[in-house]
Amino acid sequence: MQTIIRTKSRSHRRRGVAIVEFAILLPVFLALVLGIVELGGAGQTANTMTSALREGGRLASMDWEDYIPDGMTVNQKVTADIRTFIKASGLPGDEVTISITSAEGGDEGQDFDLADPDNALRLFRISAEIPYSAVSTYPAMFMKDQIVTASLALRAGRAAMGD
Repeated sequence: MQTIIRTKSRSHRRRGVAIVEFAILLPVFLALVLGIVELGGAGQTANTMTSALREGGRLASMDWEDYIPDGMTVNQKVTADIRTFIKASGLPGDEVTISITSAEGGDEGQDFDLADPDNALRLFRISAEIPYSAVSTYPAMFMKDQIVTASLALRAGRAAMGD
């Protein structure tokens, strides 16, 4: 009879230890899972912005004269198209900062005018960034102070055909 009592006593102690271990490890496990989910959300946001930049860059690197409305510059049209694509993808396009800069030479990083004939066939960079807090759908907010960025380098215009 004593052996049975000892076995039960050890079993109860072991259950108590398991509960304590679970209570300690559960928050760590949840933090890890939520962190992975947030990183995935940031990656998805960056991928969406890269796709938007690619679409805007396509217009910027082609013969765009017939596609620009009156009273709008090429840079404004490209920026508007990128914002529209981002909004259509379910992200807050108004929260995105978009820049078009030179990607080569002595003026690298400076604003790039796509309509300037001197910039024909030069590399330019379109970049977009958004605060992660503007796109997060999770309450954990491990990345609340982070910025999600995307960038793409393209060549302005195209070579004249038949020359």
